[in-house]
Amino acid sequence: MINIKSAIAIRKKIVNASAFIVNALIILVLPIQAIHAGSSNEINFSLTDNPGRWFDTGQDIAGTRSLAVATPGVRVNFSGNSNTVHTRSSLIYPAGAAGMPFNTEPKKGGDSITLTTPGLYVFTCSIHPYMFGAVIVDDPNTTGLDLGDNISLINGITVPSSSDLATRLLRTFFIATNPANWQNYASNAPWHVTYPNVDVRVDIGVVNLPAVLNARYGNDVALTVLSNPPIAAIGEIWVATQFETTAGKSKPGTVTAVDGVSWQVKRKVALPSIRMNNPHNMWTDKNQNVIYVTQWFDKKLTVYDRKTGALIRNVSVGEAPAHVMTLTDSDRIHITNNGDTRTDSVMELTPFATQILRRVDIGRGNPHAHWMSHDGKTMVTPNVLSGDSTQYNFHSNAIDAIVPVSSPLSHPLATGMMPDASKYYVANLLDSTITVVNMDTHQVIKHINLIANYDPIAGTISGAVGALPIQTPVSPDGKNMVTANTLTGTITIVDTSTDDVIKMLPCDPGCHGVQYGAKQGGGYYAYVSSKFSNRMLIVDPDPNADGNPIDAAIVGSVGLFSTSATKKDDTITGNAGMGGQGILPIPVVYNGWVQNLPDSWKSQLSTSQQNPY
Repeated sequence: MINIKSAIAIRKKIVNASAFIVNALIILVLPIQAIHAGSSNEINFSLTDNPGRWFDTGQDIAGTRSLAVATPGVRVNFSGNSNTVHTRSSLIYPAGAAGMPFNTEPKKGGDSITLTTPGLYVFTCSIHPYMFGAVIVDDPNTTGLDLGDNISLINGITVPSSSDLATRLLRTFFIATNPANWQNYASNAPWHVTYPNVDVRVDIGVVNLPAVLNARYGNDVALTVLSNPPIAAIGEIWVATQFETTAGKSKPGTVTAVDGVSWQVKRKVALPSIRMNNPHNMWTDKNQNVIYVTQWFDKKLTVYDRKTGALIRNVSVGEAPAHVMTLTDSDRIHITNNGDTRTDSVMELTPFATQILRRVDIGRGNPHAHWMSHDGKTMVTPNVLSGDSTQYNFHSNAIDAIVPVSSPLSHPLATGMMPDASKYYVANLLDSTITVVNMDTHQVIKHINLIANYDPIAGTISGAVGALPIQTPVSPDGKNMVTANTLTGTITIVDTSTDDVIKMLPCDPGCHGVQYGAKQGGGYYAYVSSKFSNRMLIVDPDPNADGNPIDAAIVGSVGLFSTSATKKDDTITGNAGMGGQGILPIPVVYNGWVQNLPDSWKSQLSTSQQNPY
């Protein structure tokens, strides 16, 4: 435990040059004292399902309850207060720190680690990688809270603590763990990010934390006015607004429907009767009548009526179910159990989830965002904790290949597939790469480096950049691929004929979800959602209809918060429209699915949309 002398030494490190900063001290110092109150040098993190407070100390520091300050020798305890399993993984730590890296298997129970080396430690869950908890281990005999001269990431990268990559990650921590720091398009106020007003010691000396972050990334930014695309979409767009809270349940999350003609939020589905918990990703049946949604912080697949939002059933499938898709030939459902370490971690269910048929053995555990081929033959999975990808053959009911796609700690998270199943793509979160795999030879044919044009030290950007890529689907016609990149808040466009990144577009913090839907009159929109924002971006990847995505552009943006006309099954109480992750445009227009649409949907599509490839 920190004694009085040590506490005073830490307090002297906090900037108090003005009355404004003195007020900031009240926010920062008192919680630090409370965290360290007691007879031992100990910090307790409770892992929860609550937005922004996934690693919860129970004490507030400048708006975050996921940060603690301690002295060397602190014991950090992790306990479970979540409906599913999590890892406790050291995402960032001082270079050369004793006992690092620290990583556990997915579990609900407790863990502890003692931190002795001064510096910044950021912990995450490898299953839910935006969950953050941070500890600053500070030497009270130095000036400024110690962040360490160099920081290492879990994938082996080491950079100076003053580098752009280090400060960009630190900024992301303060945005992710404080809902007040999220971009709110329901408000006319500029976007303001609050940081603890402290001096920190980095490799170049002692600097003021908010001064550095504000100088590098700005603050009080005027948000872009929402605007509808000039051309309407066909159908509707469902978005997993995973962090929105409602009155009728203790767990967060709604699913939001946007009308593709009016671009208004038409419905919110919260399902308080089952306490739907962190809805993450959706799919539908071949007739587009029901919505399948996974509860990522639970173990359930939920089925509800698309037109009314009424619950149909809630089925236990396994720990942390992440993504759901159907086979084009049988309409059978497949769900990846992201928290399941078993090799048979993909669940197969009958249409409408009336019965669990089997567990599909993919040879690895912890799959996340899989994809299915147009002919119902092949499923590809990104296997998060093993750095590889499985290609599974439903016709032979066997694994065709398990392909290493990057380093074991690259965190492959999402896949996309060409509409003819000739090749597929794997987004590797921590390496900021996309691996291209030939589906006939099962060989890697290219690694797309999304940060080739980024200097992690100086922060200079000389071309298209996408750090920490997540969802990355291929367009139904196979001409382009749109990727959401969460760290840089950018959208990258790949020309699939060359597999080169040819365009970068701006996105919001926590840029996460992407799916394609049909545009009226022909062509497609790519819809993009972000975790720490309550708007959806509409990208036209080919506005000139010439087949070349070089002219891809953002053509509109819509708010995901409800209006007086929005139909709801519960009262929204917080984080309005926030947490955008999985997206499901209705009708599904990917090759193989579009051909099975009922005439009521198919008749609204152009000839080329009905046969996209």
